[in-house]
Amino acid sequence: MGFFDLFKSPGAKTEELKKIVNDNAFLVDVRSPGEFSSGSAKGAVNIPLDKINGNIDKFKGKENIVVFCRSGNRSGQAKSILEQNGIRNVTNGGTFQQVDNLLN
Repeated sequence: MGFFDLFKSPGAKTEELKKIVNDNAFLVDVRSPGEFSSGSAKGAVNIPLDKINGNIDKFKGKENIVVFCRSGNRSGQAKSILEQNGIRNVTNGGTFQQVDNLLN
């Protein structure tokens, strides 16, 4: 599925993300610690966007990684950083509310 295909069928994207999120994905909230402490998706860890480069080892060996934030902007940046560092199995989950709502 290409990047633009995700926008053609939002229902398919949601179903695909739901499957990934519920398949023991490594859930990473890339917001600030203050934002994270006010609530996040169940089971998520907080690795702020500006700390991603220094924490690449935490992502290695994970089967599926879902990054998310407040709006999907910072998580998009985090996904790019991870991919530039050889981590390929990363999904931008968008907002923390979207990811939390998809959890079973």
